[in-house]
Amino acid sequence: MTDTDFFDALETRAPEQREAEQFSLLTEQLRYAKTQTPAYTVLLKEVDPDVVGDRDALAKLPVTRKSELAQAQAKTPPLGGYCGLSGRTLPRVFASPGAIFEPQGNTPDFWRIARALYAAGCREGDLVYNTFSYHFTPAGFMLEGGAHALGCTVFPAGTGQSELQVQALAHLRPRVYIGTPSFLKILLDKAVDMDIDVSSIEVGLVSGEALPGTLREELSEKGVDVLQAYATADVGLIAYESPTREGLILDEGVLVEIVRPGTGDPVASGEVGEVLVTVLQPGYPLIRFATGDLSAFMEGVSPCGRTNRRIKGWLGRADQTAKVRGMFVHPSQVATVTSRHPEVARARLVIERIDNADAMTLRCELTNSSIDQQGLAEQISTSIRDVCKLRGEVVFTGQGTLPNDGKVIDDQRPLD
Repeated sequence: MTDTDFFDALETRAPEQREAEQFSLLTEQLRYAKTQTPAYTVLLKEVDPDVVGDRDALAKLPVTRKSELAQAQAKTPPLGGYCGLSGRTLPRVFASPGAIFEPQGNTPDFWRIARALYAAGCREGDLVYNTFSYHFTPAGFMLEGGAHALGCTVFPAGTGQSELQVQALAHLRPRVYIGTPSFLKILLDKAVDMDIDVSSIEVGLVSGEALPGTLREELSEKGVDVLQAYATADVGLIAYESPTREGLILDEGVLVEIVRPGTGDPVASGEVGEVLVTVLQPGYPLIRFATGDLSAFMEGVSPCGRTNRRIKGWLGRADQTAKVRGMFVHPSQVATVTSRHPEVARARLVIERIDNADAMTLRCELTNSSIDQQGLAEQISTSIRDVCKLRGEVVFTGQGTLPNDGKVIDDQRPLD
């Protein structure tokens, strides 16, 4: 590996150095959030930034959820008091589905996308063909900002109009594609139908949807090598692929935790859980932001030479709320039940329909198989009634038998 294989020296830091430097930035970020954003002035009132020096301390901070952002933004538009930008430092505000609004700061590459583009093969002087939308949502601007930071020229193609897009591709002859993988396939197939050469496209950074292995292979056969980026409008780049394609490497500008869905409690390394992101740059200082996405940490580091931790990519959604006999049951309630019983190592609430009636069963793995299971089952059943206001059965399973898929609530009822 050479220095030119990496965007900057941050990517190859020793893990211990990275952790120390990132938590130093976190201290500054907490001070900024407490003093510059009304929402965090309240939420972090009792927090001393100087004592949040490791992941155990980070895990004690409150989680910021999208539902809370939406409520705050409705009460205090446009950004609910979570943003420290205004006027000249806030050039744009965008909207995402679910009535969530996000800011764009005036700093270069505000969403830190350049790192992912560089890993995908984008270099200074490239002409980049950006098919993400520039309307309402920030995706187009997010990727454009990263390309500009690398010294690239961008064609803001946006979405749709495949025939006109193919004609533009043939005229401009860009080397880099940005957009969803499915739209890249549409453009390449349309070019074949129109008998137009678009073979100038060599590499692509794709996001916004899953990239099945079969589609990646098909795009490669058509001459385009694509890598993935995992980013959101709220926190920017979270993780990205390198050419080795072995997991997604965490961005250097965020702290990522994997927690049990509906809680802020970190899961064991390798276990599937919800992705929480803490941004380490000022402006929009989201702390322990719950993405609603499921993933898991991978062991070791990437063979590409980058030393940051890796995640397995997108493994589903964390919101598993279910309605049972007219009552909503949330993952956080399951976590409350299990927290009352330290003998429970892992648990999964299974909801079924038996004889046309809803039935709940909490399947539990125990820390010790010699525990009095009958007495514990009765105690847990009582906790279920207290917390969920519903009756539920308790079944104990062997250690390691519950699936590692991040599910806290498994609703198995038929849809019809």
